Order: sequence, then C-alpha cells, then structure tokens
Amino acid sequence: MKQKKFILQEHDIPKHWYNIQADMPTKPMPPLNPQTRKPLTVDDLSHIFSKECSRQELDTVNPWIPIPDEVREKYSYYRATPLVRAYALEQALGTTAHIYFKNESTNPLGSHKINSAIPQCYYCKKEGDTNVTTETGAGQWGTALSYAAKLYGLEAAVYQVKITLQQKPYRSMLMRTFGATVEGSPSMSTRAGKDLITRNANDPGSLGSAISEAIELATTTPGCKYTLGSVMNHVGLHQTVIGLEAEKQMQMAGEYPDKVIACFGGGSNFGGIAFPFMRHIFDGTHKETEFIAAEPESCPKLTRGKFEYDFGDEAGYTPLLPMYTLGHDFKPANIHAGGLRYHGAGVIVSQLIKDGYMHGVDIPQLESFKAGLLFAQTEGIIPAPESCHAIAATIREANKAKEEGKSPVILFCLSGHGLIDMPSYNSYINGDLHNYSLSDEEIEENLKHVPKQA
Repeated sequence: MKQKKFILQEHDIPKHWYNIQADMPTKPMPPLNPQTRKPLTVDDLSHIFSKECSRQELDTVNPWIPIPDEVREKYSYYRATPLVRAYALEQALGTTAHIYFKNESTNPLGSHKINSAIPQCYYCKKEGDTNVTTETGAGQWGTALSYAAKLYGLEAAVYQVKITLQQKPYRSMLMRTFGATVEGSPSMSTRAGKDLITRNANDPGSLGSAISEAIELATTTPGCKYTLGSVMNHVGLHQTVIGLEAEKQMQMAGEYPDKVIACFGGGSNFGGIAFPFMRHIFDGTHKETEFIAAEPESCPKLTRGKFEYDFGDEAGYTPLLPMYTLGHDFKPANIHAGGLRYHGAGVIVSQLIKDGYMHGVDIPQLESFKAGLLFAQTEGIIPAPESCHAIAATIREANKAKEEGKSPVILFCLSGHGLIDMPSYNSYINGDLHNYSLSDEEIEENLKHVPKQA
C-alpha cells in the first residue's frame, strides 16, 4: 500500500520560527510614521502591538526566533499537522505531477490562524495586558484569536466584516462560544465606523474598515492591544511552523517541491509554508523552486496592484507599509472567500515579488469553487473557499505538467476546511455565484488615494 500521510510526532514540533527577513538579499523597507514619514521603532509599534511582537516585526538580523516552551505546549494540542499525498486528485486529473498538501484544517479551530493567535495572546498576557482586539474577514482569524484569548484569560473583541458576518453566521457564533464580543464592521461603536456608515449607510465593510475599528478600540482602551492575523512580519514568522514541519515531511516522502503554492489574502499561510523553503533559494541549495500565491481575480493586488507606501486600514490609523496595494479604501467584491478580500500584500511578500522570488496568479471565483468541489469529491475534505484558490492554482500547474509530459512535485497549503462555509458551496452548486473582475480604470482610480510619499 502506498503511503498517503506523513506524520510527525509532538517532539518534532519546531523549536524556532524562521525569520526570513534575516536572509533576504534585499531587506524589506521599514514601516513609516504617517505624520513624520520616519521609520517606526519598537517603542512606536508597541503602542498598538505587544512589545515582543513589535521586536519580531522589525528584526532583520536573527534568522531563528525561539518559540517559548508554553507556546510549543499549546501547539501540541493540534500540531504537528499531516502532510498528505493527493493520489486521488492526481488520478482524477490524469496528471504526471506528484501533489502534496499540508493539511492545516485538522486543528480544532479549522484553519492555520491559530499558529499566530497563540503566541500573540501569550505575549500580551506576559506583558500585563488584559484585553485584545482584532478584525476578521471570513472569521477564521477571529475564531482563533477568541480561543487563544480564552486560553490566557484575556477579553477579546472582534470586528468582523459586515457582509461576511451575514454570509457566515456560524463564525461569529464560534467566536461568542469562546467568549469574545463580535461586531459587524463598519459599526456605530467607533468613530471610524460611524464615519463610514455616514458616507454609506449600506457599506458592506472590508478588512480595511474592520482594522480601523479594532485599532481605534485598542488605542483608546487601557490594557488593550491590537492583534493581527496576516500582513505583518511577525504573523508570517509565527506561521513558519507550517513550512518547517512540511520540510521534514517532504524528506520522509523522499521528495522536494518544485512548486510551492498557497492562497493569498495578506500573506500569512503563504509565508508560513513558503518562507522555510525559500531560504534554500537564498543559500543556493534548491534554486529552481517556484513560489506561487493564488489570489482572487476580484482583488488582484499582486498582479495588478502598485508597490507603494500605503495604510493597512481604511481610516489611516496604521503605519504606512511598503506593499503591493490596490489602495487602502478599495472595496472588493463580495466574494465568498472573505479572508482574501484585502487591498494590500504583506511587506515581506511585496519585497519578494518585487525582487522576482515569487509571483501571484489570479483565480476567478467560479474556477476556485470548481477546484474545491473536485478536491472534496476526490480527497474527502471540503476546503475553505480561500483554500480553493490554492487548489485551483495547483490544478493549473498539474494540467500544465500533463501537457508538457513532466512530473513536478507540487506542494500546497490547505489552510482550512470549509465545513462552516456550506452556504457558499450551495450557492455555487445552484449556479448563483458569479465572477468579478476589475477594469484598469477602476484600479487606477483607487490608487489615486494612496498617500503621496516623498
């Protein structure tokens, strides 16, 4: 019988996160104070984030950051996650490619997001904070943060994008089950939310608006820190447990990936699986690996955005970040992959794209669900709508391999399951979903609002 799953033991859980910033030939540009345009310091960032996460954010020197023992112990609740050979998918496609997926859907929260929620709450508790707040799109991050906050006795407040809260009501129920308060964003509970509702009473919300509200709450509430599920460097750092485990498991399988693929919203699961393998591009041991980030066609910041300093939120509360962006007030279409509806790419990923180490591909909504349905019917796992984008990109590469008569090894990250996303699958099966695309004129108009940087 062929081996399908490659399993590590608890003692194999990584003891360090990998900090790709230390090895990048071109270091990421620094975040800037929006008023002075000066690079931010750890002290500046720690007004919003925990001090330790602020240090990790700006660390361009140390390639390996120790994982606290208490965090590793909490990781052991659900890690290590399996690496799986997708034999049934390969057979259905008739491809010569070898397809593997790192299954981050097996943990109790259903997605990879818990990998960063635990250390962020750990550091907040250790530094004396009592409350945490955050934004969430589809709800995977909000669910993970709510659970992690409860582990450390912290009060959690979550702002969920309003349209996604309506599309996925069970996510907010999960957050409340773990003890968090949940508001649909934009809301009337913050100045940022009130301003947006005043301009448009039917504003469906965006991750940018939810971030604005969460940051406003964090900066006006004593003992409260803001936590983030993607985009920032320290979040990608925490997620590298995915790729570090996958590296060991690929060795067990006796193969090395020619292509590494993940879906892309802000970059957390992409960086998590890709960065540990990308270090071998830098050290010259595996120069040919291709890194592919699969984003929605309706939110194409990697392929059609512009590299600029921009805000990470709609109201302009965040530092200015050097990113590929569609403009911080960009309103993406109401696709069901709510976790990918973000206007900008993380700083590290943006620099790596700029330097040619990776690239993005745009996936139409209908193609993503078609791929997710095939994966469910062959491998028996219903993937999250976000993860469907990675599967669609993988299928493209597998079909290309079939046409070219090649047998590449493809590794993708299954970032989460879709068991709470069944209404979106039902809409697809019923023929009620549509593709959304942007004209060059629409993109250009949004980019006019990016802050001018001297």
